[in-house]
Amino acid sequence: MKRNIVIAAVTAAALIGGGTATALATTGDDGGSARQAAGTQLSKDAQDDRDDRDDDAARAASADVTASEAIASALKHTSGTVVSAELDDEDDSDKVIWKVDVLSGDNTWHSVSVDPSNGKVLGSQTDDEDDAAQVRAALKGSSVTAEQAAKAAAGKGVVTSVDLDEDGKDKSWEAETRTSGGAEQDWKIDLTSGKVTADRSDAQDDDDTDDQD
Repeated sequence: MKRNIVIAAVTAAALIGGGTATALATTGDDGGSARQAAGTQLSKDAQDDRDDRDDDAARAASADVTASEAIASALKHTSGTVVSAELDDEDDSDKVIWKVDVLSGDNTWHSVSVDPSNGKVLGSQTDDEDDAAQVRAALKGSSVTAEQAAKAAAGKGVVTSVDLDEDGKDKSWEAETRTSGGAEQDWKIDLTSGKVTADRSDAQDDDDTDDQD
């Protein structure tokens, strides 16, 4: 309907003067140009997401040390409670390492870097975090460690991260896995039974993203 109105206006303006008609015609094209630009940006974002997934799949495939092995290695270096482990870039470089967060007995946070090719600890640094009490409260009564959660999730694919979800009512371990084909899936691991279930909220988020694409 709007397009017909613009055409009618242009036609009427053409009877009066060519300059006005040109101006109106240009105005009518702005909406189409904006839509085209938005579509191009969405396509670029979708491609960037695919590239990121491909990169993560390549990282997972290149790691000889599993998540559970990286956690075990970090604990030999720094005793305490592992709260998360992630296969990630080192300072946004091409080098990939395991980053393992350990909460020590004196409530000090340690970020331990583990070589994914041989399991050796590359270094450790303390972090200024203040949520130690929240983490310990979430793990109270838990019988499943991060290492055990990583082993449980490994049956679903290559584990690229495991992390404690201490927010909300249903506290659990969360793990991300990738298949050899690059497919990504998030899982929840029960803190007491070790049961692995698909993260339905993550699946819903993926569906929403696909609908936008």
